[in-house]
Amino acid sequence: MSDWVDVIAETALADGEHIVVDVDRVDVAVFNVGGEFCAIEDVCSHDGGEIASGAVEDGSIVCPRHGARFCLKTGKVMAPPAYEDIPCFLIKIEEGRVYVKDNRWG
Repeated sequence: MSDWVDVIAETALADGEHIVVDVDRVDVAVFNVGGEFCAIEDVCSHDGGEIASGAVEDGSIVCPRHGARFCLKTGKVMAPPAYEDIPCFLIKIEEGRVYVKDNRWG
């Protein structure tokens, strides 16, 4: 996915809510955290399970199975048992729509 993909209306997610969308066969979790949108791949690098249902705390997400913690803005690991970051997607808001882009592909 090298282009911006329209995923949701900006007003569709209240503060603290998230949605998981399929973007080119990749599950992307889009979060509204304090009015700021973040998007990460919905996968924990520790065990390959989904992560979007985990608790969001202080700008990070905690894996619901083993407690690994990741930064929602960067995908960086913040606490074990994970040691590999998870992919993070670029976000832009345009005309009331939230768009994501996977910058790994160009």
